[in-house]
Amino acid sequence: MTHWREDKHWSDRFLPEIKAIVGRYLLMAAPEIEDIERNSDLITLQMNTVRVACRIRRPEYIQYGDEFTIRCRRTHGGKTELEKIIEGWGDYLFYGIADVDEQRLRCWALLDLRVFRSWWSSQLWQLPEGVMPGTLHHNSDGSSSFLVFRYSDLPPNFVIARQIADQDVVGTQHE
Repeated sequence: MTHWREDKHWSDRFLPEIKAIVGRYLLMAAPEIEDIERNSDLITLQMNTVRVACRIRRPEYIQYGDEFTIRCRRTHGGKTELEKIIEGWGDYLFYGIADVDEQRLRCWALLDLRVFRSWWSSQLWQLPEGVMPGTLHHNSDGSSSFLVFRYSDLPPNFVIARQIADQDVVGTQHE
């Protein structure tokens, strides 16, 4: 559990930057009637709780900037990210890679987990029984396994917004 806490503490340093980015895509200016009658200048795209999972990778993973990973197995038990997503938890996934100084994000993507779940289900129907979508990898310490997915293999509406290392934001479907 200590390893999890250390990783969480490290990734939490990026929360202010993540909140600023996510706000650009999940908040919008309220229509005039909302401002006039309901004291609302900004509104979210949804009125209920919106859950955003955040995963930040260390700088050495920048070479994998066209992919994202989801943990699918733990050797010591506990639900994996994939199990939680498939169960319906999480509306969005913010996935980023830190810069070399580990102070800012070098690249990131805001992803729609509802689209992922739909795509996942359709893939399971198409693939042979027992085969999961993505490419399976194992952590070097043997503590868990994860699936690797390429952004380009998922439907275009999966990516809400994405900043590729040192490039502009692309795929801003919700703005």
